[in-house]
Amino acid sequence: MVNEKILVLDFGGQYNQLIARRVREQHVYAEIKPYNKITVAEIKESGYKGIILTGGPDSVYDNNAPCFDSAILDAGIPVLGICYGMQLMAYMAGGLICNAESGGEYGKTKVYVKDSRLFKGVPEENICWMSHVDYVVRVPVEFRVIAFTDKCPSAAMCDESRNLYGVQFHPEVTHSVYGSKMLANFLFEICHCSGDWKMEDFVETTIAYYRKHLAGKKVLLALSGGVDSSVTAMLLHRALGQNLTCVFVDHGLLRKGECDFVENVFRQKFGMNLIRVNVADRFLKLLAGITEPEQKRRIIGKSFIRVFEEVAKALGDINVLAQGTIYPDVVESGKGDSAMIKSHHNVGGLPRLMDFEEVVEPLRDLFKDEVREVGERLGIPNELVWRQPFPGPGLAVRVIGEVTEEKLSILQEADAIFREEVVNSGCEFMTNQYFAVLTDLRSVGVKGDARTYGYTIALRAVSTDDFMTAEWTRLPYELLEKVSNRITNEVQGITRVVYDITSKPPATVEWE
Repeated sequence: MVNEKILVLDFGGQYNQLIARRVREQHVYAEIKPYNKITVAEIKESGYKGIILTGGPDSVYDNNAPCFDSAILDAGIPVLGICYGMQLMAYMAGGLICNAESGGEYGKTKVYVKDSRLFKGVPEENICWMSHVDYVVRVPVEFRVIAFTDKCPSAAMCDESRNLYGVQFHPEVTHSVYGSKMLANFLFEICHCSGDWKMEDFVETTIAYYRKHLAGKKVLLALSGGVDSSVTAMLLHRALGQNLTCVFVDHGLLRKGECDFVENVFRQKFGMNLIRVNVADRFLKLLAGITEPEQKRRIIGKSFIRVFEEVAKALGDINVLAQGTIYPDVVESGKGDSAMIKSHHNVGGLPRLMDFEEVVEPLRDLFKDEVREVGERLGIPNELVWRQPFPGPGLAVRVIGEVTEEKLSILQEADAIFREEVVNSGCEFMTNQYFAVLTDLRSVGVKGDARTYGYTIALRAVSTDDFMTAEWTRLPYELLEKVSNRITNEVQGITRVVYDITSKPPATVEWE
């Protein structure tokens, strides 16, 4: 069990899960709850050592602005408000919030801090990440200003008698140079946490929970062979043993040679119950003529579930579905108050009616790097733990436009060449994800003194630590040149290769 934990109260901002992740990096367990799904009584009963109020897109003066019970401020639990969280804290305590006449502050900003426990060990002048229009122009009477910028008179505030703190900037973002130090001060100087939580605790707690929660039940796992579902499989295999059945859907949308690899690893190496279902023709027929990305995802999501249902009925007495959902999937699918970016087959693509009593998602609150750490703790070989992330809908969302057997074959070959050359060049660990995309753009080329007209392949490589934001990877030109030459020479139907240099945001990692 977790001895101490921090509550992250979610107001719909873009960095909310990142806050929890930064807290966990300090070896303090954090869990996220929507602002309107937990009461003050429940907060007290849960024994939280501290509360963090997140940012959000709203103004405190909006008619439907999210808010919290002001009794939280007098609950005797330390509180840190971030951005909107600070504004809301100030507003509910009697402060004044205004709209910045000059358009607010965005990006790296010089912040001047004053003496306080929150800024212990932080230079008086430091750089923080700002992203706001509204700001606190007058702090509540019980509070004092402990930081300011050239534009913002109240960049941070505190009521030390009640352990209430607020910052207008985002300490959780890496661009805030001393952000981690500030969060550590809140956790250890103000909340008096001990910092004894480690990933082993998550592994042990999760296994123990599902061993008890699913005792005597038969569970069907949607196994794609990717990192997320593989780690989920190992966790549940430890908890349930032979009561877990892994269903691997060979829908024809996987990378070259992947089906046989997945089957061999899980059936022979790990000794799990594995059923391989060959339904490539079925999926291609369902996707025929479909070009809209969200429609593809929904079709694949529903078809996945239907296949699982069919297998469950054939096996009999299986009523629980397990999935490898992780937090970025949930955020991008628009759960809670977040805006939907794209639906994931294991989140937004689920049909409303399923023949399962329950869906379990053990990794739902973890980032990709945390999932990999869990995998290592479980003893999963590095070749599987550090495999390239792969979208649930497979190559269907890496083939832009209609998905056909011919296009899939072209993409599989081009993608295999790209991945092979990245590994051969020793650049495998300078990027966190790399893959090829078959665009729907065709262009003129020349091969053997003859005119050709073929597809354009886009290469994509990104560097990130959480997959919520990502930078395009600066792969060596020599590597890109070799990949381009091999693809245009070895793969029929390709006349042009381009490299994607767009970061996330504004783009997503995947093209669809």
